[in-house]
Amino acid sequence: MTRAERAKRLVKVLPKVYPDAHCELDFQTPLQLLIATILSAQCTDKRVNLVTPALFARYRTAADYAAAPSAELEKAIQSTGFFRNKTKSIRAAAAAIERERNGKVPQTMAELHALPGVGRKTANVVLGNAFHKNEGVVVDTHVARLAQRLGLTSHKDPEKIERDLMKLIPRKYWTDWSHWLIWHGRRRCFARRPDCRSCEILSLCPSGKGFIRSGEARPLETTEPVTAKRRS
Repeated sequence: MTRAERAKRLVKVLPKVYPDAHCELDFQTPLQLLIATILSAQCTDKRVNLVTPALFARYRTAADYAAAPSAELEKAIQSTGFFRNKTKSIRAAAAAIERERNGKVPQTMAELHALPGVGRKTANVVLGNAFHKNEGVVVDTHVARLAQRLGLTSHKDPEKIERDLMKLIPRKYWTDWSHWLIWHGRRRCFARRPDCRSCEILSLCPSGKGFIRSGEARPLETTEPVTAKRRS
């Protein structure tokens, strides 16, 4: 099976496996999603979602974030890790949005990527989920891992992985594709000991049988109690 053939079949199967897949960062506005995505670097979405309700209640506009004292903002986001760098990125991006975009989050890749502290991954998250624009494929650790395991790329660099995926996946699915792989990575295809035996797409995965043979896959869970053998 070629990469293109595998990708074509995955696009048909994955939405049936994860029909409700969506961005798991909680947000109501493009600005909130931008802030949450910056906070999600090296941090779980679950942790970010614990921090953002109070943060979003306190800071409502780009001007609010830009004017927030660094120490105050650092304290508010400290539990997400790397809080000093994240504070600098948030304040600088917010200042640029307020100064250059009249407080509105831009809606193009070039404009978003030009914001301080906003990389292509963050821009793709905002464009795909806040503005419903398929400008690229979000490549986080889950998407990178699964793209490699599924034999859709041989690269490790996120931008090269994204280019490979953009060639294989129809544009209309780019945002959904990231959600499907992220959900599968969090629920089945773990970094260590993936649950290959229960995997819904095992037949399309070149790596799965290898994990099972090597014993690196998660073992089957038994529903029967383990009892000691009787001695004869």
